[in-house]
Amino acid sequence: MMLLRKEFAWHIGGALAQHELEEWKLLYHSSFNGLSFNTFLGNISNDEGPTVLIIKDKEGYLYGGYASQPWERHGDFYGDMKCFLFQLYPQVALFRPTGANTNLQWCAVNFSSDNIPNGIGFGGQANHFGLFLSASFDQGHTFSCTTFGSPCLSKTNRIHPEVIECWGVVSHRAEQDKHEALKGSVLERFKEDRHMLNLVGLANSSE
Repeated sequence: MMLLRKEFAWHIGGALAQHELEEWKLLYHSSFNGLSFNTFLGNISNDEGPTVLIIKDKEGYLYGGYASQPWERHGDFYGDMKCFLFQLYPQVALFRPTGANTNLQWCAVNFSSDNIPNGIGFGGQANHFGLFLSASFDQGHTFSCTTFGSPCLSKTNRIHPEVIECWGVVSHRAEQDKHEALKGSVLERFKEDRHMLNLVGLANSSE
């Protein structure tokens, strides 16, 4: 089952630039690829663009983050201020960087230090992230963090993923000027331009 439903795509897409809404492609889905960090990194390694990570945990909560930079091995935080966190269920909310710090993206692989937890994450600080998935991909955590002004995104701080999904955002910058001419809300833009909904299999909507 795909986690990215139409209303969720609209919610996330509303925070992106128009040229980032032309095409999304599914890079990883745990139901198809298994809960594997190595498979995740392998599947997305050939994609150099931004990604949308969505998690459904065993409590039924749905949340994730937009990574503006590729997931690459680092020993510290990296990324830029385009990153954000979001919650999709039971509430819908989006959390942009506050400017309090630059602890935006985290991707650590095969580090032996306890101060460098292996896995991927957003915001907060090492071992106390706004959102974190361990390299085992079977657990993680979410805490309130000043990076995004976000609360705990799940029912409890400790999370156990049930489904993990990652979409690659294809940016057609050459067409940016043309699409900047489109006015109105993100919902109106999506009605006029069906490419993004086509890619997520939602274009049969009659809205």
